[in-house]
Amino acid sequence: MKIDIVTLFPEMFEGVLSASIIGRARTSGAVQIGVTDFRKFSTNKHQTVDDTPYGGGGGMVLKPEPIFAAVESLLEQSDTKPRIILTCPQGVPYTQERALELAREQHLILICGHYEGYDERIRQHLITDEISIGDYVLTGGEIPAMAIIDSVVRLLPGVLGNDASAELDSFRNGLLEHPHYTRPYEFRGWKVPDVLLSGHHEKIEQWRRRESLRRTYLRRPDLLERAELTEQDRRWLQEIAAEEGGAPPRTS
Repeated sequence: MKIDIVTLFPEMFEGVLSASIIGRARTSGAVQIGVTDFRKFSTNKHQTVDDTPYGGGGGMVLKPEPIFAAVESLLEQSDTKPRIILTCPQGVPYTQERALELAREQHLILICGHYEGYDERIRQHLITDEISIGDYVLTGGEIPAMAIIDSVVRLLPGVLGNDASAELDSFRNGLLEHPHYTRPYEFRGWKVPDVLLSGHHEKIEQWRRRESLRRTYLRRPDLLERAELTEQDRRWLQEIAAEEGGAPPRTS
C-alpha cells in the first residue's frame, strides 16, 4: 500500500511514522508513506494558502489552488486511482468497517485541513471521501490522519506478525473484544478466571464470546442492534441482562 499525506505541518508526523507498528511496516515494505507540504504549491510570493471567506465571517478558509496542485502532483506519480480523503468534522463517522475497506486499497491520499475550513470546490471536485473521527473539533486534520493511518496499516497482511490479532479486534465482528489476562495467575488477590487455564478450547471460546457479549451489553448496547447474533448469543444475552440487573438488550 501507498499512503500520501498532504499537510501544512509535515513535522507532526515524524515520530508517528517512524515508531512502533507503522515504523516496522514501513521498514518491511508493507506500506510506503509520503508527506507533502502543500504550502510549497502556493503561487503567492508569501506562500499563503488561506484567505478570508466570501460573504464575510470569522476565520480563514483554505484556498483551492495549493491543495489541487499538491494532490495532482501525487496523482501524476500514481499507477492506480487512489482514494482521496478529506479529514473533517463534517465527514462520515470513522469505523472499523471503513478501516477494513480502506485497507483493501492500493493508494490513499489524506488531506489535512486547518483554519475555518476548506474552499467548497475541494469537496466538490477533488476528493472521494470525507471522514470524521468523532463529534468534536480539532485544531487540524493531522491527528485524524494519524488515527486513520494507524488503523489501516495494522490491518495489512503480515504487519502485526499474527494476523489473528486483527481478526479479534473490537468492532471486527460487531462486538467489543473479550477481556484478556496474562501472568501472574494471582495479582493482589485478583485471579485469572479458571476456565482460561482449563486447556478446554471449546469452553474457552464460549467464555470469550459470552464475555464479549457482556462487555458490549454494558458499554455499547447500540452495537447489539446491528451485530450478527446466533440463537446461543441471544440466550446468553438474556442471562447476562439478568445477572447485571439490566433491561433485556435490543437486538436485530
